[in-house]
Amino acid sequence: MNELSIVLAGGGTAGHVSPMLAVARALDRLAPEVRQTVIGTAAGLETRLVPEAGYRLETIDKVAMPRRPSRDMLRFPSRFGQAVRDAAGILRAEQADVVMGVGGYVCTPVFVAARRLGIPVVIHEANARPGLANKLGHRFAAFTGVAFEGTPLKGSEWVGMPMAREISQLDRAQQREQARKALGLDPEKVTLVITGGSSGALSLNNSIKAALTDLLATGAQVLHLTGRDKALTGEHGALIQAPGYHQREYLDGMELAYAAADLIIARAGAATVSEVAAVGLPAIFVPLPVGNGEQELNARELVAAGGALLVKDEHFNKSWIRRNIVPLLEDPQLLATMEQQSASRGITDADDRMARATLAAAGHPMSKSETAK
Repeated sequence: MNELSIVLAGGGTAGHVSPMLAVARALDRLAPEVRQTVIGTAAGLETRLVPEAGYRLETIDKVAMPRRPSRDMLRFPSRFGQAVRDAAGILRAEQADVVMGVGGYVCTPVFVAARRLGIPVVIHEANARPGLANKLGHRFAAFTGVAFEGTPLKGSEWVGMPMAREISQLDRAQQREQARKALGLDPEKVTLVITGGSSGALSLNNSIKAALTDLLATGAQVLHLTGRDKALTGEHGALIQAPGYHQREYLDGMELAYAAADLIIARAGAATVSEVAAVGLPAIFVPLPVGNGEQELNARELVAAGGALLVKDEHFNKSWIRRNIVPLLEDPQLLATMEQQSASRGITDADDRMARATLAAAGHPMSKSETAK
C-alpha cells in the first residue's frame, strides 16, 4: 500500500501539545513507516515543542471567535474561511489519510477542512468539560477518545490521557529510593510534594508557609516546587530553611517527584489529574480559582473514587491543612488506601489507544488485529 499520511492538529498550551506528541510517539512505535505532520499556529508552544520532538510543523492563522460585538466579529467569517482554506491546502499537500486533533483554536478550521475533503477525523478531549473545537469535530468524528469517563460527548470512548511514557510506565515503588536520593531527600521518610505547576501558585505557597511547622512535626519531609520567582523567604529575604524542608523553583521531569512522593498537593489540570492516577499517587487537588471551573470537574472522578481530596483555593489554609493533611502524613495505612484507589482510576496506555484508533480510521492493516488489545 502507499505510504500512510497522518496529520495531527493542536496547540496553544502544553495541555494540548503534550498529549498530541505522546500520540505521535505511539504512532512511531506502532507504525514507524507512517508519515506524520503537525498543524499548529505560530502563536503557541507547538512552535518550539513540535520541532524539538522531531516532527514537522505547518502553521495556519489563529482565529478566535469574538465573544462580544466588535470589529473583529465582522472580520471573523473571512478570517476563518481563509484558515479553512489554508488547512485544506496542507491536508491536500500531505495527502492526509486521517486527521487526529486534540483541540485548541487551530483544530476548528482543520476539522472543517478535513470534513470537506472527506478525510476521517479522530479526536482526543483532555478536559472533563469539552472545548468548542472538539464539540464541533465530535459531530462527524470517526472516533472520539476522552481523558475522563464522564466527559459529555455522547458515543465517545474513555481512553485516558496520552502522556510521556516516563510517567505512564513509572514503577513508583521500584524507583522511590533512587528518586529521593536524586532529589536530595531522605530515602526513608514519608514525603510530601507540593507543586503549583511551572509558574507556581502564590496562594498555595503562602498556605504551605503558614502550615510548614505542622507538616514537619509529623516527621515527614517536604519537597516544595514553588515556581519561578516564587521562592519562600523569611522576614529578611533569605530562603526559608528547616530540617526536612526542601524547596526548588521547578523540576525538569515530574516523574522524579511522582516516584519520590507519598502524597502530592497540586492544581487540578487535566494532565496532572491523569498522571497522578496513572502512577497511583494520593493527591490533594486545589483547583485554579479562575476560568469556568474545569479543573474542579477534572478532579471529581478521582476524588469520588477515594484517590484524592478536593479543596477550593480559598479554603486551603493552615487550619484545613492541619485537619486534613497532617492525619494523612501520620497514618501510612490511610495513604496506602488512597494509593490503591488512585491507581484504580489510572490508565497507562492512552497514547497507544489513541494511536490505534487513528490507524484504524486510516485503514491501516495493523488496526484489524491490534485495536482490540
